[in-house]
This record gives sequence, C-alpha cells and structure tokens, in this order.
Amino acid sequence: MTDVCIDNNKKLLILGSTGSIGRSTCNCVRRFSERFSVTGLAAGGNVSLLIEQIREFYPSSIYIAGKENADAVKGLFGDKVNVYYGNDGLERIVSETDYDILVNALVGAVGFRPTVAALSRGKRVALANKESLVIGGDSIRAIVNKSQKTSKPVDETPLIPNLLPIDSEHSAILQCLQAGDGAETAESIIITASGGPFRNLPKESFAAITPEQALNHPTWSMGKKITIDSATLMNKGFEVIEARHLFSLPYERLRVCVHPQSIVHSLVEFHDGAVIAQLGLPDMELPIQYALSWPNRLPIPGKRLSLPTIGSLDFLEPDMDKFPCLRLCIEAGKTGGTAPAVINAANEVAVNLFLSKKIGFTDIAKIVENELNKHNPINADSVDTIMEVDREVRERILSELGLVGL
Repeated sequence: MTDVCIDNNKKLLILGSTGSIGRSTCNCVRRFSERFSVTGLAAGGNVSLLIEQIREFYPSSIYIAGKENADAVKGLFGDKVNVYYGNDGLERIVSETDYDILVNALVGAVGFRPTVAALSRGKRVALANKESLVIGGDSIRAIVNKSQKTSKPVDETPLIPNLLPIDSEHSAILQCLQAGDGAETAESIIITASGGPFRNLPKESFAAITPEQALNHPTWSMGKKITIDSATLMNKGFEVIEARHLFSLPYERLRVCVHPQSIVHSLVEFHDGAVIAQLGLPDMELPIQYALSWPNRLPIPGKRLSLPTIGSLDFLEPDMDKFPCLRLCIEAGKTGGTAPAVINAANEVAVNLFLSKKIGFTDIAKIVENELNKHNPINADSVDTIMEVDREVRERILSELGLVGL
C-alpha cells in the first residue's frame, strides 16, 4: 500500500458522533489512527453509544443533550472528560476544545452556530450539516472573507479549504474541479439526485404517502429527516444553495439531474465542453475521508464499482410539478437574504409534523410555500438575525395549526 504524505495527527471534534455520518467518521479514524485522533464528541440522546465512543477514543471534551445524561457521563468518567450540555453547550465545546477539524454532522439549523464558531476560530470545517450554508451562507462567506483578508467581494469568496463538503454530491463536485483548473473554468455544475422513492409514483397518489413509505429510500441509508427531504427533493434544493456558496457559481449555472442508480455523484462541465464526473458506489465514507485528508486521497478497502454489473445509467430532468419543494428552495436561494432560512425552518417543522402523522406528505410543500409567500426577506448578515427569523417561522406554523405546546 502506497503511503500518502499528509499532515499527521489531525485532531477532530465530531458533532453528531452517534449518527450515521458520525459513526462513519469514526470508521475513518479507526482506519488511520496514526493520522487522526478525536479530541471531542457531541451526541443527542444515544448515551450508550457515546459512552462506547468515549472509551474507545479518549476525547478531552464531550457534549450530550440533557443534564441527566451529562450527569450520567460525569459519573462514569469524572474529571477525565469535560462535559458540556444545555442550550449553549454545542457552541462552547466548539469554542473551547482543542481540534484541527470540526466534523459537523448535526441535523437541522442547530448546526449553524457551531459552524460559525469554528470558522471564527480559524478552524477547518468538514460539513455534513447542509443547513449551515442554506440559512447562513452569506454570513459564513463574510466570516471566511474576513479571515482570509481577501479583496474579493463577499459573494465571490471561496469557502474551500476553510469549509470542505461531506455531502457526496459536493464532494464529487470538488473532486471534479480538482481535475480541472478549479471553479474559474467551470461552465456549469450538474448535481445528481436519486429521485427518491416516489420518482415514478403518479402525483395524484402523493397525498396518501405514509411516513413509513417515505423513509424507504431506494439507494441510501440515512437519518429520518434527510430521508424525508430526499423524498420531497427538498434535500436537492438545499444542495443547490450549498453549491452556490461553496463554488461561487450563479444559480443559472447550477443544474439538477435525476439519476436513479446513484452511481454518478455529480458532474462539472468546463468551458471547453469537457464534462468530468465522479462515480462510485453509494458509500458516505469516501466523501467523509476525502474531506478529512483533502487535497490528498487515502485508501479505503472494500467493494469496487463494476460498470458491467451496473449495466446502464439513466438521467432524467426533475419534475418540478410533482416535487415543488425543489422549485421553492431554488426560488428562495435566488431571492437570498433570509428567504432560505424561512424555507429551512418551515421544512424542519413540517417534516417533524409529517413523521408524527399530524400532516400529510403534500402538506410539507404547502406549509413551506405559505411561509415563503408571507416573508419579506431582509439581509442575513448576522447569526442573531437568521436565528430570530428561524424562531418566528417555527412558532407561527405551530400556532396556526393549533399545535403550540405539543
């Protein structure tokens, strides 16, 4: 095995360590324990797995949701581990722990403040929390612009290498750009989508879709929220906004293409007409590991892609009529300001209501569109502004549905 020359012993702080991305990140650390160590872990309610991870990786700091859980961890490890919890716990562990790379695998808007805190410290962020860029891309660009001391306008500030994507699609785009001369020579970016479980289902059947059906993704195994977002194609709309901020291309040069096999993870078309794609089996460890080792590659053992076995690759235009969340998300991105924050907050509430069977599948898009139509966007120039809009949207939806306090 050929050794790859990269900086040794990068210290990681992993937010969402007990989720699917967090567990896969731990696999990468196990694979290259001489190159990566874990100095911090953060988890929600999966205390038993977090305790196993503490015993394996010996982090100096951990975050766990809830004082009772925090007390249980303190009781086991005493002063060997700094334990954070509470509303400000995530920001504190990110601001006070010693690490080189923050792996942000949190789900939802809760991941935004930790991303900002890490970037403000000059730390590198490996980002799976797409909501950070969806709701706060402009703010994050301003932070990176200031840290880079660049003369470029904020909306042209490159986020890489300060922020490296873990999403398979954006990792693929980054890998394709590495094969060319970067974003400067990219004519367009093509983001692929599996199409979710309802790609071939008639629109008139959507109202009867159950949470159980929506959680049955055809190619990827993910958390509940992102799986529902994939079923509505909201996830793909978020990824368009992410791509805009990561690679500084206008929305007119960002396209979505449905690719059911999920083998081509994204493509870049260059200004000489060449199209470069990144292909691979659906496996999140590749983009995670690439974000940790960028710009180098480290080996991953296991099954390899066989094109004869796959047989054929299909590509289709997305149906914006059947999947209005994709259209709404792109519209919000083009509008800018706080409009994407509205989309995200409304979607998070609606998805939770759908999963708890309080609304139907098609109500997700209706709630999101209703909130977007009501909103008068303002500049998303501060964390407080963004989070206040987020709070107002969530409270208004629950109030209008008579669900406050439930």
